[in-house]
Amino acid sequence: MTGPPAPVGLHVLADLDRIDPAVLDDADGLRTALADALTAAGATVRQVVAEAFEPHGVTVVALLSESHASVHTWPEHGRALVDVFTCGDAADPERAVALLATALGGTVRESRTEARGGTPPVREPIAPGLTRVWDVERPVHRETTPYQRILIAGTAHGVTLFCDDERQSAESTQLVYHEALFVPAALLARSRARVLVIGSSEGVVSELALACGAGHVDHVDLDAAAVRACATHLPYGYDEKALAAAEAHDGPVHVHYADGLQWVRGEGPRYDVIVVDLPDERPDEPDNQLNRLYGRDFLADCRDRLAPGGVVVSQAGNPALWRDATLRAAWARFHEVFGDVVYVGSDEHEWSFLLGRAAGDDAVERMRAALPGLPYRPLSVDDEFLRSRTVPPRRLRTR
Repeated sequence: MTGPPAPVGLHVLADLDRIDPAVLDDADGLRTALADALTAAGATVRQVVAEAFEPHGVTVVALLSESHASVHTWPEHGRALVDVFTCGDAADPERAVALLATALGGTVRESRTEARGGTPPVREPIAPGLTRVWDVERPVHRETTPYQRILIAGTAHGVTLFCDDERQSAESTQLVYHEALFVPAALLARSRARVLVIGSSEGVVSELALACGAGHVDHVDLDAAAVRACATHLPYGYDEKALAAAEAHDGPVHVHYADGLQWVRGEGPRYDVIVVDLPDERPDEPDNQLNRLYGRDFLADCRDRLAPGGVVVSQAGNPALWRDATLRAAWARFHEVFGDVVYVGSDEHEWSFLLGRAAGDDAVERMRAALPGLPYRPLSVDDEFLRSRTVPPRRLRTR
């Protein structure tokens, strides 16, 4: 007999700073601010109790249908320590903390969120006003690195990698994604002897490059913890033994934990294929370091590191009309940098890629002609794919 589901919730612990001491000593004001923030964040407030202390300081505790929240103030330091714990999906404890900080006129100095009683679903931002919810069956790894939050967990798509709540790859579809990313570029390039991979922490592209005939692969990734977590916990890409060899530069794949922007800048080896496989561009976060690796200058540096007949391929966003802004921006930048630009849409419809090279012969015909001689036999890229999935969406064709 199956018992009732375990309680699943999120517990947010936050340190609020730079608050007027008078605000932090006002018990009634704190009661109201906490209740209003919780209600606006979707929680149901049952009771709120406040206690003022001498010579200063207040504790406020709210009982919720979803669990509880509390505020403890230190007026002499202008600080308040807050915790908000909510079960279920109705309330957003992180939003409650943000709203409370605003109401008190302070800032969130530090905040962390812990899963309690089970693993809550992953809420993946898709577009303004739209979120996709992933039910998580069995988390196998959770880590916050200096660069991102990583979750590797079981989902309906198999073992799945999330970075900052965005799905990066999943067991059931990862090969379709990576083949569409790499195989057309490998077919279009004059040679496949030397490949540079920037990002792509799973290691699948490195393996595909070797299968397609590369003799040397430089894999550059800023986040060593992410690459190692993928090798340990994902059932695809590098395993721990292969990664250890690549880190030691023992074999054809060399892993370098470095900044891809700096790697391609200036002098260095020339590459037949350069692959840029990163999480989506963040135009709404101008200071996000990812954006540097989508810019025109970075693409120009990649172009300058190509061997004759070389190709640059980059993950370029989603072709759907209501979320294609990053794809359209990438399309424009590629045309500024490269003489010839080729669109490739993955069979996994959410992903599209752009290939850039010097102007040359008909790109699609070149790829189709090269396919029979490719040492690797793709499962998802065939002649019909190369004819049909290289037609850009009309909004790109009529730019």
